[in-house]
Amino acid sequence: MIRTLLGRAGLIAAAAGLVTVISAAPAAAHGADAPDGTDYRTRTTGIAPARPGLEVRVIEAGARLELTNRTGRTIEVIGYSGEPYLRVGPDGVFENSHSPATYLNRTIAGDTSLPAEADPAAAPSWQRIDDGTTARWHDQRALWQESAPPAAVRAAPDREHRVRDWTIPLRDGTDPVVIGGTLDWVPPPDAYTWWAVTIVGLLAVGALGLFAATAPAGARALSALGVLLIVGGALAVGYPVGRELDAGARGVGGVLVGLLSGQIWSLFTGLGAIAAGWYALSRRPAADFVVALAGTCLALFAGASNAAVFSRAIAPVPWSPAAARVMVALFLITGAGATAAGILRLHATSRTTAAAPRVETAESGSTAAG
Repeated sequence: MIRTLLGRAGLIAAAAGLVTVISAAPAAAHGADAPDGTDYRTRTTGIAPARPGLEVRVIEAGARLELTNRTGRTIEVIGYSGEPYLRVGPDGVFENSHSPATYLNRTIAGDTSLPAEADPAAAPSWQRIDDGTTARWHDQRALWQESAPPAAVRAAPDREHRVRDWTIPLRDGTDPVVIGGTLDWVPPPDAYTWWAVTIVGLLAVGALGLFAATAPAGARALSALGVLLIVGGALAVGYPVGRELDAGARGVGGVLVGLLSGQIWSLFTGLGAIAAGWYALSRRPAADFVVALAGTCLALFAGASNAAVFSRAIAPVPWSPAAARVMVALFLITGAGATAAGILRLHATSRTTAAAPRVETAESGSTAAG
């Protein structure tokens, strides 16, 4: 019995692992350094003096700033040594290859090695990087770069702390302009509580697999698993959409481009869970295996991959961090629970099938003896 159960689980794990390997490269290519969660809240207080048509916002849970210039004039972002770093205007977005910020801002850690041409005193050498009027970049002035939290946080980690007020200089022609903002440390949630609730929930869903598949209760349990997968799949589609919106995507087209180029497997996971749910509700052949496989993918790609929100105060979505945690908990509960229930149902079905020939043989033997 244990060997058969492990065999079923291994088959499902192998199938999910194959999907993981296939999807690894595309997933890593999207927002490779965008955090899955953070305890530092970056906010912008706006641009001063205000410029109609010039807008700034914080994206990717504070990892980047987004500047949109609809003024019709060229706006420059000033680097760390007072040199021109970015140029945003009607002719597109340009970066100065002589600015050290061009290289330091390529990663959130700011650990890119500077080439010999990085010289803030040199005349700007502009290279076009985008045809639009929106620039997005990491900026160390708006981030906390140290591995350890500030001293005030270490002294009182249960309270919110203002880390600093920050400014980033701009230039509108010859006029100085400033982006202002704040950086705060926010106490993280109790991850143990979230994990405890999640484990209890997935055990409850997994227990649906204990009902005999051929009994009316087993049919209702399969329907319940189908409903859970449809709901979980719908939320799993919504979560990467939220991440794209938080990463700066604008409009339906921008969201679709982001999903198809960077989060296509997260999207497929949600759609696959919805399809598996309908399959289960229709009580098609092999529905138990489909439920288990879809549950595994949901738990891995929508749940485990976003589980950092259980221990981080700020989530990379445009809704509240608490809502993000509830969604991730539901992904894990539904996904892991459906996997366990599907495996249990598969095992029960295989045991029943294996027992059927023995019953028939015994009857034949009795007839022959008579």
